[in-house]
Amino acid sequence: MLQQRDGQGQPVAIRREDYTAPAWWIDTVELTFDLDPSKTRVLNRMRLRRNPDQPTGALRLDGEELNLARVLVDGQGASFRMEAGQLVIDNLPEAFELEIFTTCCPVKNTKLMGLFVSQDTFFTQCEAEGFRRITYFLDRPDVMANYTVTLRADKTAYPVLLSNGNLVDSGDLPDGRHFAQWVDPFRKPSYLFALVAGKLVAREQRIRARNGKEHLLQVFVRAGDLDKTEHAMTSLIHSVLWDEARFGLPLDLDRFMIVATSDFNMGAMENKGLNIFNTKYVLANQATATDADYSNIESVVGHEYFHNWSGDRVTCRDWFQLSLKEGLTVFRDQEFSMDLCADASARAVKRIEDVRVLRTAQFPEDAGPMAHPVRPDSYFEISNFYTVTIYEKGAEVVRMMQTLVGRKGFERGITLYFERHDGQAVTCDDFAQAIADANPDSELARLLPQFKRWYAQSGSPRLLAHGSYDAEARSYTLAFEQSCPPTPGQSHKEPFVIPVNVGLLSEDGRELPLQLEGEGQATAGTRTLVLTEASQRFVFTGLDAAPVPSILRGFSAPVVLDFAYTDAQLLTLLANDIDPFNRWEAGQRLALRSAIQAITDSAPVGNAVLDDAYIAAMRSVLGDTKLDAAFKELVLTLPSETYIAEQLDVVDPQRVHTVREAMRLQLATALFAEWEQAYDANQDTGAYTPDPLSAGRRALAGMALVHLCLAACASGDAVWPGRTLQRFKDAGNMTDRFNALNALVSSGHALAAPALARFHAIFKDEALVIDKWFSLQAGAPDRGGNVLPLVKQLMKHPDFSLKNPNRARSVIFSYCSANPGAFHRTDAAGYVFWSDRVIELDALNPQVAARLARGLDRWNKLAEPYRSAAREAIMRIAAKPDLSKDTREVVTRALAG
Repeated sequence: MLQQRDGQGQPVAIRREDYTAPAWWIDTVELTFDLDPSKTRVLNRMRLRRNPDQPTGALRLDGEELNLARVLVDGQGASFRMEAGQLVIDNLPEAFELEIFTTCCPVKNTKLMGLFVSQDTFFTQCEAEGFRRITYFLDRPDVMANYTVTLRADKTAYPVLLSNGNLVDSGDLPDGRHFAQWVDPFRKPSYLFALVAGKLVAREQRIRARNGKEHLLQVFVRAGDLDKTEHAMTSLIHSVLWDEARFGLPLDLDRFMIVATSDFNMGAMENKGLNIFNTKYVLANQATATDADYSNIESVVGHEYFHNWSGDRVTCRDWFQLSLKEGLTVFRDQEFSMDLCADASARAVKRIEDVRVLRTAQFPEDAGPMAHPVRPDSYFEISNFYTVTIYEKGAEVVRMMQTLVGRKGFERGITLYFERHDGQAVTCDDFAQAIADANPDSELARLLPQFKRWYAQSGSPRLLAHGSYDAEARSYTLAFEQSCPPTPGQSHKEPFVIPVNVGLLSEDGRELPLQLEGEGQATAGTRTLVLTEASQRFVFTGLDAAPVPSILRGFSAPVVLDFAYTDAQLLTLLANDIDPFNRWEAGQRLALRSAIQAITDSAPVGNAVLDDAYIAAMRSVLGDTKLDAAFKELVLTLPSETYIAEQLDVVDPQRVHTVREAMRLQLATALFAEWEQAYDANQDTGAYTPDPLSAGRRALAGMALVHLCLAACASGDAVWPGRTLQRFKDAGNMTDRFNALNALVSSGHALAAPALARFHAIFKDEALVIDKWFSLQAGAPDRGGNVLPLVKQLMKHPDFSLKNPNRARSVIFSYCSANPGAFHRTDAAGYVFWSDRVIELDALNPQVAARLARGLDRWNKLAEPYRSAAREAIMRIAAKPDLSKDTREVVTRALAG
């Protein structure tokens, strides 16, 4: 879509309401590449025809940083003009062939958008608007065409030549060159185009689908990384089988390829049949990857493969509809990971982990200056809208649809959606309509216009709940009031459709049968209450005593629940609730309550932030043999500093940090014996496997080590730090080794220094492992302001490179975005460092810079002196005259907020 500019050359907002279909359609594209790092030649032959619904209008083709050599219309020279970065051609016939010849310089492309070179290998990244950096084109998602691609290159330097679809021809050329021709049988938008050329090797696997068709799966990496591709291949196979079994969606190409690169702005990209991945989400073996890495690889491989249908076969009409593909596909990859779990507890852990991401990242976005609806109404730079709102909140909107129509009903809706829209570029409305039409008797169908407010209204709804018991009537009334705070551009919000899963417990923790007023009999289990009004009441009858309500089970809607639970009620839920999410949530609420009380109390922070009842509850959790280790680890993890800060009106980050550190130390010392038992009981004795139950045991053992080292540092005991160092040296897998290293670093023990040096010496040639090494140090708890000087020193390390996004994130983002206690300094040095890095990165890679610029979104909540210093740092960035539009949009909105 055209980036409009005003008379002074400043970008103008693009608005969803202004959408019009293109004046021209492109039916076929034939691309020929002569690949050279310094001067790649691109010949683009297209068949175009006028859109009969748009009978007037010149052809305007997008292009950036291209050298234009030739333009031919039906083989003849044509007059054209350049206008605001576009190639404009007037007076065209109704249908014609257009030939455009351009050159570009991939080796100088530090933005990593379009065609670029990484470690002597060619890669592309075209979403959202990178194709215009390869050739002039109608670079918008609703223009779908059939592509034939011929790649030519030096055979010795680039023996592997890949593009979308199926390989139809290849061979040698004169002068030591060769070629490969690829044909994609499916129409696609330009953002799904891909090519790769370089020295790569592949792990290959042939599989047979349910329909009997055989497919070739390939994972391409650099030669030294082939031993780290087994898990990615296994995850791909599982993805193919799951999508066919769960939703009836088969692999539709002869082959499916994954390629890994270490220079990539994103996690991965779903280009049709040729997924390009950040190495972080492909490479794993037990010596170099943690359990979290294995889990993330499974999820991301699944996510990109599932895009083959939800994003590729059916794509979005315009970028405002981005959540059409991303929210749906995040939901699908979450369901995939949960379905692969062997038991219900592992599914529950996965759900809690997903919600924790939503609440610690998306809820603050909803409450800040970058708040936007799941379907935005306007943008300046689309790359800034690849956000947790589009992805994670979008997935929650899809999940609510499934809740309202049921699992089988949702699967019917998915089937109808793809039957209706295969090969089309459509909208969020089209998706919601298909799910509703497949379930005409459902609540979703009845409430669809109101439900779609989830797409249109920004902000996290607040759900105020109140319970009252009537002993005489033996009834319990749950009353709800929903509201949504004002957000940028939206001061008033209409009521949402909110499905609220509820249960009732007795005071001794028994699950109670549920019978709503007017119903003939009670039913067991969880009930879904559907809220549609600003205030509603639900009366449960047949109750002999006041129950303890379990509200929002499974986190059935992305809302902030406000219910005045007593400590006793929360302890009852923590000990007894059949819903694992609310059991975990009860523990979080108790810890949060203690944290906020200590933060807002003017007295110095003591050593007893947590009360005895909470400590006893945590002791009970640690000792409960019926609970899985992974669930225990989640319950015993305190709310993060970021999440705690979001619950406060005014934030003193150092006070928050001090209180949380005191809570950590209190848990460490009060439960010392239990941590010892947990560590000893959760040692792996067999061969390493990354399955959820084994990973859970390692996670709990790692948490125990952290607390044992914390307590030892406080008491001066040398036993557990010594045992931890030995564990670090003897570990048979990266998870145990890194857990031990983390325990030493996060506790601030002197043995951390030799362990870090040993770790680097062992893994100095493993880029992803060195990323962990950098990240651990930059994210360490701040003790006397020691982290910022260390971060500056790390940036001078020979292994650090600002040009590599993974390495930049491992140091700069780990400090500025993930270590609030170290970043928010009273002397403002953290903010100065941040502004310097944003400006520095902006000149290299605006996408990475804009993401870093989000680090002070919530500056308005800060107490003084942080608030004024943060604003000054943002203004310093905004004052830079040649700032990219990516970063300028972020800082402009931050200042306005």
